[in-house]
Order: sequence, then C-alpha cells, then structure tokens
Amino acid sequence: MHANELTGQIIDSAMRVHTALGPGLLESAYEKCLKYELCKRGHNVESQVTLPIEYDGKQIDAGYRIDLLVDNSVIIELKAVSELFPIHQAQLLSYLRLSGKRLGLLINFNVLHLKSGIRRFVNKL
Repeated sequence: MHANELTGQIIDSAMRVHTALGPGLLESAYEKCLKYELCKRGHNVESQVTLPIEYDGKQIDAGYRIDLLVDNSVIIELKAVSELFPIHQAQLLSYLRLSGKRLGLLINFNVLHLKSGIRRFVNKL
C-alpha cells in the first residue's frame, strides 16, 4: 500500500475514533480504540513497541515505546493533551530516527476537531 493511502486510512480511523469518543479521555483509551479500528480494516498493528537505543555498540532498553506501529512502516505517537509542544514533535522525530522508519503521525485527541490535532512527519533517511 502506498504511504499516502496508508496515512489516509490511519487518519480516517483516528477521526472515526474521535467522533465516537470525543476529547477528554486518557491516551490509553484512544490507543486501544485506534488499534482496534485499524485491525478491523486489515492492518497489522503493534502497540507499545520497545525501541532500544544503541550505545557503545550495545542495544539498551531506555524505556522508549512506540505507541502504535502500523504495517511495520508508520509510527503513530498519540497524545491527549491541551496543546502539542515542540517536545512532542521531537519525541516522534527521535522515534523515526532510532527505528529507521520514514513516516510518522503525531495525533492529539484532546481537541475539538481532530484535524487540528494531526501532524505528519517524514524522516529524511
């Protein structure tokens, strides 16, 4: 599946979840519902994927976890916060760099209209 088509399906799924649940829930609730919605559409979705860092030639688990990894290609970082800050963007960009993945979505569900809570990032490998 083409990257634009896949991100379109992810965004459509996120909008469906947001329409059903609205803002104000915990991030974990949106994560589980979005995973369910994407799996229902036939996607392979992994949640809370361990992302080790390489230091001194060793793989070290430093506590980094990818919220959702869709079809082993798109990283989704979910938030349920009043406002997205540069640190949230930096987190997703770090995950892209550490994982070697090219495409990521930062989705904040704590907004009135989900369209304003979605940011797409491309890692220039």
